[in-house]
Amino acid sequence: MARMSNTKETMAGTKQGSHGPEGVASLSDLARLFLKLGTIAFGGPAAHIAMMEDEVVRRRRWMTRDDFLDLLGATNLIPGPNSTEMAIHIGHRQRGRWGLIVAGVSFIFPAVLIVLLFAWIYVRYGSLPQIAGALYGIKPVIIAVVLQALWSLGRTATKNLFLAAVGLAGIVLAFLGVHELLILLGGGVVVGASQLVLRQIKSGVRSLAFASPMAILLQATTVTSVQFGLLPLFLFFLKVGSVLYGSGYVLLAFIRADLVERWHWLTESQLLDAVAVGQATPGPVFTTATFVGYVLGGFPGAAVATLGIFLPAFVFVAASGPLVSRIRRSPAAGAFLDGVNVASLALMFVVTYALGRAALIDIPTIVLALVSAVALFGFRVNSVWLILGGGVVGWLLSSMR
Repeated sequence: MARMSNTKETMAGTKQGSHGPEGVASLSDLARLFLKLGTIAFGGPAAHIAMMEDEVVRRRRWMTRDDFLDLLGATNLIPGPNSTEMAIHIGHRQRGRWGLIVAGVSFIFPAVLIVLLFAWIYVRYGSLPQIAGALYGIKPVIIAVVLQALWSLGRTATKNLFLAAVGLAGIVLAFLGVHELLILLGGGVVVGASQLVLRQIKSGVRSLAFASPMAILLQATTVTSVQFGLLPLFLFFLKVGSVLYGSGYVLLAFIRADLVERWHWLTESQLLDAVAVGQATPGPVFTTATFVGYVLGGFPGAAVATLGIFLPAFVFVAASGPLVSRIRRSPAAGAFLDGVNVASLALMFVVTYALGRAALIDIPTIVLALVSAVALFGFRVNSVWLILGGGVVGWLLSSMR
C-alpha cells in the first residue's frame, strides 16, 4: 500500500508538471496568472504580494517560501513599485528574460487599460455634475486610505528613535521646500553612513555611488518652468520610476512637487482625481502615471508616462536578480533602505497634509474622512468598498443641492 501511495504521489507530481516544488512555469502560465492578478488585485502592494505568494508558493509550487522571501527582500532594496517588481522577479526566476517581460507586462496591462478608460471618461465628462459629485465624495476617502497606509508603514519603518528623528527631519525639510529626491537620498545616506561607522565598514562607496544617476536625473527635471512635451513627460516619470523608494503613495509627492507646483501642468484638484482613480482600480498604484499622462497628452501622453515609470523596474530586476542573496545580507544596503523608507514616510505625510486641505472643504467631506478612517483603522474594511461608497455618497449629496 505504501508503495502504491508513493507511486500515486509521483504520478500526481508528474501530472502537475510545473506545479512541483522546483517546477518551471511556461510563458503562457505566467501570462495567465499575472493577467488575472492584474485584473483583480485590489488593495495595494501588500495585498498584491499576498496574492502572489498564495498563487506561486501554495497553489502552483513554482518556488519555495524561502525563495519567495528572498525575492521580496530584493524588491525592497531597489526603487520602483514593489508588487510590480515582485511579478517581474517571479517571471525572471521562472523563464529568464522572456519571463521577466511576460510577467511584468501581464501584471501591468489590465490596470493600464482600466485606468485609460477612466481617464477617457474623466477628460470627456469630468465637468458633469454626476462625475464631479462622485469625486467630491471619493477624495476625502482617499485621505483616510493614505493615512492608514502612512500609519501602518510608519510603525514598521521607525524601528528606533534615530530613524524617527530622520523621519521628522524629512518632514521639516519637505515643508521648507527641499527637493524630494534630496530628502530621500539624504535619509538613506545619513542612516547608511551611521551604520557604516558603527560597524567600521569601509565599503560605503556603494551606497554613495547611487547618488550619481540620481543627481543626473534630478538636474534634468528640477528646473522651475518647463513647457509641456512628451519628452519632458517621459523624463519626469523615468526619473520617478528610477529613484522612488517606499510605498506607491510617495509618487504623489513627486507629481505634486513638479507637475503641480513647479511646472503647473496639473492642478491640485486634478492630482486628487488621479489619486482617486489609482485607488479605485486594481493593479499597481503607479498606473496613476497613465491617468496623468492621458489628461496632459491624450493616448501618446499616457503611453510615454506609463513606459517611463515602469521601464526602470524591468531594468533593476534584470540587474539585481542574480545578486539577490548577496544584497539581502548586506548591512549597508539594509541601513540605506531604512533611511530612505523613513524619508519616504516624511514625504507621504507632507503630501497628505496638502491633499487634505484640498479635499476636506466642508462638514460632509470631513465626516466622510472620519467615517472612512474609523472603518479602515477599526474594522479593516477594504478600501475599494469605501472608495465606491464615497463616490455614491458624493453623487447623492451633489444631486440634492
